[in-house]
Amino acid sequence: MAAVSNVNLIIHKGTFFEEDFTLSGDDGGLLNLTGHSAACKLRKHPKSTTSFPFTTSITVSTGTVKVSMASTVTSTLPSGRCYYDLVLTNPLNKLNKVLQGNVIVEETSSIWRFQ
Repeated sequence: MAAVSNVNLIIHKGTFFEEDFTLSGDDGGLLNLTGHSAACKLRKHPKSTTSFPFTTSITVSTGTVKVSMASTVTSTLPSGRCYYDLVLTNPLNKLNKVLQGNVIVEETSSIWRFQ
């Protein structure tokens, strides 16, 4: 498995968030995700005891992992700089962190119900 990639994200509070990550293997081709599962969480800092899980889905044919978060969840995120990572579990239950990065959580002033 290739080295951990750093990808920074921006999430606007109170809005739906979705991002697709196409993963490549050590040979530069698409990562074979057959039998894998994915977990992705956001935390204010990496060792925070409070986490906010993303919903994940894998498309094997494109080597893609989709992460998303409903507006009801993004509305509860702490504002400012946060941290996330994406971990894959292979069919042998081996864990591999494939992505990590900062998330800037920005306030959304146009959504009055979350003020």
